[in-house]
Amino acid sequence: MSTQTFRTVLKTNPQKKQISYDAHIALLGSCFSENIGDKFAYFKFDTLTNPYGILFHPLAIEKALTEITEQKEYLQKDLFFHNELWHSFQHHSDFSAPTAAEVLNKINREIETSKQFLKDASHVVITLGTAWYYEHLQSQTAVGNCHKIPQKAFSKKLLRVSEIVSSLQNIQKKVQQNNPSAILIFTLSPVRHLKDGMVENSLSKAHLLAGIHQVTDQKTSFYFPAYEIVMDDLRDYRFFDKDLVHPNETAVDYIWKQFQETWMHPNTVDVQKQIVAVQKALRHKALDEGSEAHKKFLKELEVKKELLKKKYHIDF
Repeated sequence: MSTQTFRTVLKTNPQKKQISYDAHIALLGSCFSENIGDKFAYFKFDTLTNPYGILFHPLAIEKALTEITEQKEYLQKDLFFHNELWHSFQHHSDFSAPTAAEVLNKINREIETSKQFLKDASHVVITLGTAWYYEHLQSQTAVGNCHKIPQKAFSKKLLRVSEIVSSLQNIQKKVQQNNPSAILIFTLSPVRHLKDGMVENSLSKAHLLAGIHQVTDQKTSFYFPAYEIVMDDLRDYRFFDKDLVHPNETAVDYIWKQFQETWMHPNTVDVQKQIVAVQKALRHKALDEGSEAHKKFLKELEVKKELLKKKYHIDF
């Protein structure tokens, strides 16, 4: 008796230059890069995630990488004051603060740390969210964040495919000039930018996808199909949060599993299992903290942690 499959499964092939526990992984881009960055952090990989905060379009990511690799020093003239806070147009609101000094300290410290990390990075993951961007009319510059300034101060524009290709090529150059051995992994965020409109979101994703495939060479730069996994494999609102915009935890877990099979070296599998055991043990709440059983449990946990620290330099 034949069985009918009601799902199209997207299969990815293992890559050659995979991630092991001596890797250094930088992730920049949309909120989806934070989802994947959280997974890397949980499994105790050495990561740098969004040193400018969440950035959605290629021009913002390009500018961030340029400023980091050139170690730009931010001054007060690079900031502006709005709604009782100082902000940077190139940074997420996480960097905003009541005083300019506080913002500058955060930004410049992050740039210094990130420059060194990128020099050592084995893999750089770039996640693009949208091809729509806002240009600040007064300064005529593309911004990474509008910080709730009235829309009349900006012009909304859609990047052409040729402009996306140029921006991604500049990103590649900046990464490789800083570290010629780094592997670039591009992804397209499955987060739906419905505030732009459904048709406009589809157009934006199409532009980004076309641009990515013109710059990946399968030697030093690659594409991981997170977008297609959600839209063509999972393909169901069950895999979205209540807002129907962001992939839910189940979807993120499934994408992570696919990423592991594609980009994780086989020698990380057992280590990740050991880390999961420790992470679960750390969240364990004892009924009787003074019992002999709990003391034994804690002693065994310390042995597991010490083994991971000694062999893989992993701290909890």
